[in-house]
Amino acid sequence: MDLVSRFIREEDGLSTVEIILILVCLIALVFIFREEMTNIVETIFKKITNSVNKF
Repeated sequence: MDLVSRFIREEDGLSTVEIILILVCLIALVFIFREEMTNIVETIFKKITNSVNKF
């Protein structure tokens, strides 16, 4: 726990600009692969539902 609190208080880490750039990249990836991710999640939930219904 002490390690985590020291890491959070450390000022040598990422700057606000770097964090914003990372978030923009992640959001762009979500928009680009939105349909594929939706299909994957739907497939996973269908498999879970089918497995639960077997019992």
